[in-house]
Amino acid sequence: MNILAVESSCDETAVAIVRDGRQVLTDCIASQVDLHRIYGGVVPEIASRKHIEAIYGLADQALANTGLTRQDIDAVAVTYAPGLIGAVLVGVNFAKAAALAMGKPLIPVHHIRGHIAANYLAYPELEPPFLCLVVSGGHTMFVEVKDYTDMRILGTTLDDAAGESFDKVARVLGMPYPGGAALDKAAKLGDETKYVLPRSKPGDNPYNMSFSGLKTAALNLIHHAEQVGEELDIPSLCAAFSAAVSDTLIPRAVMALRETGYRKIAVAGGVAANSRIRSDLLAAAEDLGAEVYMPPLSLCGDNGAMIGAQAYYEYLAGNLADMSLNAYATKSILGEAL
Repeated sequence: MNILAVESSCDETAVAIVRDGRQVLTDCIASQVDLHRIYGGVVPEIASRKHIEAIYGLADQALANTGLTRQDIDAVAVTYAPGLIGAVLVGVNFAKAAALAMGKPLIPVHHIRGHIAANYLAYPELEPPFLCLVVSGGHTMFVEVKDYTDMRILGTTLDDAAGESFDKVARVLGMPYPGGAALDKAAKLGDETKYVLPRSKPGDNPYNMSFSGLKTAALNLIHHAEQVGEELDIPSLCAAFSAAVSDTLIPRAVMALRETGYRKIAVAGGVAANSRIRSDLLAAAEDLGAEVYMPPLSLCGDNGAMIGAQAYYEYLAGNLADMSLNAYATKSILGEAL
């Protein structure tokens, strides 16, 4: 089954063709990073306009790359939530038009489910059930993947996402957008013990997390140094911040593995590229005798292939849409409105 998959939830326009949920035939991406870098972050209106400019050409490019025709496409899939509403709308409207014009089924895919499905592309042997740590710019949560379309949220951040915190601290430090990657690079040269940053334990659910206090503590430290004329050891602050985020995530991952009895844990989302989180999770899982599934860096960020992978299983489950499909800025991974 060949699925034409569209992703436009933030600042990457992507169109991929994925076969049977596991084989990427092509994945065409138009990045807007250079454009938004001058603003220090994504400007939603500009992102939406650029999606409109790029999406039609990417679809033609995807067909040309594979040698397939429109008749060879069996279904059209699209990210319908969550994301920047104008950006998501571009993808949804294009996918609806494409499905209608070609007479093909339309498959709505939740963006975070897509990130989880990136692991199916990287690891053809991976099958549910397993645990997944989702760490992206807008989301941080622990998900029990019972089946391809049956999931349970064990815990989530109650405020900021880990990725948003990385990017905000990096921006205040004067690092180029996207800041998370620059902060990670700097952290490798620092001493994580030089600065003391908090680790939060919010609420009754031990799997829930909070990053707003950590972010605020780091920003206050930076501003205080500026005000008193104190030289800041930027690599060490980056190392301390990365360690604090990892110390929030990894113990909960270990607890989830122990309490559920699973011995498989996957990582999904753009922050899955963070070297500290990856190395700490690998070490913790090794101690437990658990397998860790981490997609390559090319599949950690937003891409169309991950949407096509999840779409195959949504199709098998009968989760299809008609021309009334709308876009949503916020929606639970379980499909519930927030």
